Amino acid sequence: MTETADITTFAGDDHFSAYVARPAKTAKAAIVVIQEIFGVNAGIRRKCDLLAEQGYLAVAPDLFWQLERGVELDPDIEPEFNRALDLMGKFDADQGVSDIEATIKWARSETGGGKVGAVGYCLGGKLAYMTACRTDSDATVGYYAVGVDEMLGEAKAIANPLMLHIPVEDHFVDKDAQAAMHEGLDDHPKVTLHDYPGLDHGFATQFGERRDDEGAKLADSRTDAFFQQHLG
Repeated sequence: MTETADITTFAGDDHFSAYVARPAKTAKAAIVVIQEIFGVNAGIRRKCDLLAEQGYLAVAPDLFWQLERGVELDPDIEPEFNRALDLMGKFDADQGVSDIEATIKWARSETGGGKVGAVGYCLGGKLAYMTACRTDSDATVGYYAVGVDEMLGEAKAIANPLMLHIPVEDHFVDKDAQAAMHEGLDDHPKVTLHDYPGLDHGFATQFGERRDDEGAKLADSRTDAFFQQHLG
């Protein structure tokens, strides 16, 4: 079952919408699905639906709401891709993490105080890393996170498990940045990094030209096992 929820901001002074997919039976846990720069589009909604099929309450907040509510873009259409880049340039990541924190709080309430994890892609991968550093997410996964090498000083605050999927040929995250991520995180007891040789940014997108089916299935199988272990 799917629906749209209104979530109150962490400060309590506004609200934003979220796509919600509920499992057929009582949810075993909740997972916040963090959007790419393309908004809560068909691919992100499908990610939620698949998690609901696995028994999770899945919720994808509209993180661009302060710029424009209801953004939904197709990365394979060049003007829409360029518009997404423009939105990303205006986006306040700190505010985004606050909205994710509010979504975690909402999801925890919806599951009666149960565990809540998070998974993010692209921009959402960066936000997933920040979520692991700054919130009480019980388990967090980031796909092709951008900018993590510039935030490694926050890693000491990671208290719960974090997994990052790193495509080695990511044209948004160069080899130096990847090396810095490994140097800064490989020894962290709560962090697991997986490299994907030959793959580029967006390889695990649900739909579209960027998807690499073999790589996506491998990464998603690791994510599924990770959530099963840490969220139950």
